[in-house]
Amino acid sequence: MTDKNETVIALLGQPNSGKSTLFNALTGLKQHVGNWPGKTVEKKEGTFEYNNKRYLVADLPGTYSLSANSDEEIITRDYIASGKADVVCILADSSQLERSLYMLADYAGITVPTFLVLNMSDVSKELGKKIDALAISKKLGIPVILFSAQDKKNYGIFYKALEEAVCNKTILDSSDLEKKYQEIESYKNIKSLIPENAITGYSSMWLTVKAIEGDEPVTEKLKDLLQKEKITQIEKGVLLTGECKFKWIDDILKDSVVSKSKKRMLGKFDRIITHRFLGKPLVIIIVLFGLIASFIPALPFMALGSAIDALSSPVANALTAINTPNFIIAIACDVVINSFSFILKMLGFVFGVTLVFGLLEEVGVMARISYVFDNTMSKLGLQGKSIMPFLVSFGCTMGGAAGARVIDNWGQKVLTIALAWAIPCGAAWSIVPLLATVWFGAASPLVIVGILLVMLVHMWLTAKIFGHHLVKKQDRYGMIMELPPYHKPKWGALFRYVLGRTKGTFFRVLKVVLLVSFLFWLLTFNTSGSIDNSILYKVGKFIEPITKIFGLGWKTFMAFIASSIGKEGSIGVLSTIFTNHNMLTVGGTVAGMSTAASNINELLVANVTKPEALAFIFSITFNMPCVVALAATYQETHSAKWTTIIAIYYTLIALLIAGIVFRIGLLIW
Repeated sequence: MTDKNETVIALLGQPNSGKSTLFNALTGLKQHVGNWPGKTVEKKEGTFEYNNKRYLVADLPGTYSLSANSDEEIITRDYIASGKADVVCILADSSQLERSLYMLADYAGITVPTFLVLNMSDVSKELGKKIDALAISKKLGIPVILFSAQDKKNYGIFYKALEEAVCNKTILDSSDLEKKYQEIESYKNIKSLIPENAITGYSSMWLTVKAIEGDEPVTEKLKDLLQKEKITQIEKGVLLTGECKFKWIDDILKDSVVSKSKKRMLGKFDRIITHRFLGKPLVIIIVLFGLIASFIPALPFMALGSAIDALSSPVANALTAINTPNFIIAIACDVVINSFSFILKMLGFVFGVTLVFGLLEEVGVMARISYVFDNTMSKLGLQGKSIMPFLVSFGCTMGGAAGARVIDNWGQKVLTIALAWAIPCGAAWSIVPLLATVWFGAASPLVIVGILLVMLVHMWLTAKIFGHHLVKKQDRYGMIMELPPYHKPKWGALFRYVLGRTKGTFFRVLKVVLLVSFLFWLLTFNTSGSIDNSILYKVGKFIEPITKIFGLGWKTFMAFIASSIGKEGSIGVLSTIFTNHNMLTVGGTVAGMSTAASNINELLVANVTKPEALAFIFSITFNMPCVVALAATYQETHSAKWTTIIAIYYTLIALLIAGIVFRIGLLIW
């Protein structure tokens, strides 16, 4: 609930206008992310203080207009009109004002105080544009500033504009725009039927324009008022109002913006990367190079994770020396220490991926990558931005889930993450070829090819199953975008963004990993030193008649369960079971990824048939990636429901795939 002494600011702008950068700079870590009540749309709020005043910032969903074409647009305009916001900050990309000011034109007629931020002023300057913000301010009747959200040293002008808008309650002057609307034949007739306070927060001008455009929520609310006037040729009406808005924008920019033609950099590169045939291979090369480069900044995290892992034995010895119960020692070493180690190693890759691909986003390359794959992704109900999470998932599913945050539509974001889970991660690729070689020798490459083919079918099937629920038919669109100009990155802003995201990911993931690791550890704990006395063994033996339907004996099934915590964990379980070691010796749990015994290869070949081995390899490959990926999915979707659905779905599909390949194996061997 909003504090009455709190001033509420709503950030409004098109995607890529810099809203998130401004929001993060203002609120830092004092922010909360969730979903709007009853809607699967991300809601971000945060607070900051300035001049002893407290402000609450609502980062509204990025939209291209305030029409009722999507949940995002409806939520945005309803929030503004509700009176919850004391002032609306409209952001526009100053390097592309003709396009980005369309949001301002669509806002005209809304009576909530506002001010305009012409963001990315450094980019427009590099392009040779000279913008007179004061002249634009006089035409609009509201504060207008040239600004760069990435430059924290220059935030004084933002605070000054904010205070002016709040104190003076500056309303956007739309009189010149209305003169253009009056040229539309039906405008005067419809406007005469709508009283000024028909719907709180909207002027009769704004409501009239939306009625002409065929805006269903508006026309429904004005149904009784408009019954005397039949609105026809809606498409023509939309075109006419759009034309008026762009003419108004041209008038605003006339004599206020001077452009000096500058030679566009990297023109040849643009021609190649957007080429019909050469574009996709070049993009894949860029992303693969980015994945490799991501390991460089990840190394310190991985080293720290290894150092923490090495503490397991000394801590166990120290606790033993003071007669600490084995139960406590096991929790401290096998759950807490190993979980921290595991998370830090995975988090390092996420840090590296966020940094490298954040850099590509900053300089303008990521927009080209999205553009190239937009048509391909649209066949899955997605947009071009989804290609980056897919490719990153070959290295780390957690990184892929984190990368999906660049997708504006919530349903497309969740669907992207759901499909990314089907892509075997780096951990899977580190053990699958090893296991394939153990059982199938020279034929192991055929197993890898089979996995890649199943992956493609899996992604297509998952898109069909989840797509209709997550992405409505009207939302199945590609990107509406204009390729942004290339520009130099602001390293300070980039590192603040990366560190903030990494820190937030760490704390959210830590809770889930500790909980799941503890529960799994509890199932394997016993005091006798024999695996036969563990709950996991008893459960495994009890359900073995069912697991054999999927081609898995209780031993390989337990390893399959372990792979949901970490792919490497399946190796530790197999080693423990087949060499008769106690699963719960300190440092030897699934979370600890115990080292396989020297003769484990011979034991596996002797005790597991080839059909079962094939079923096992496919089952762990397509099982839930790991508990960290589970936590990252929840963090990005903010939906326990969909995170649970995806996890259960992948567990069941992995078993189904195992059952199919097991029977194929029986036909071969």
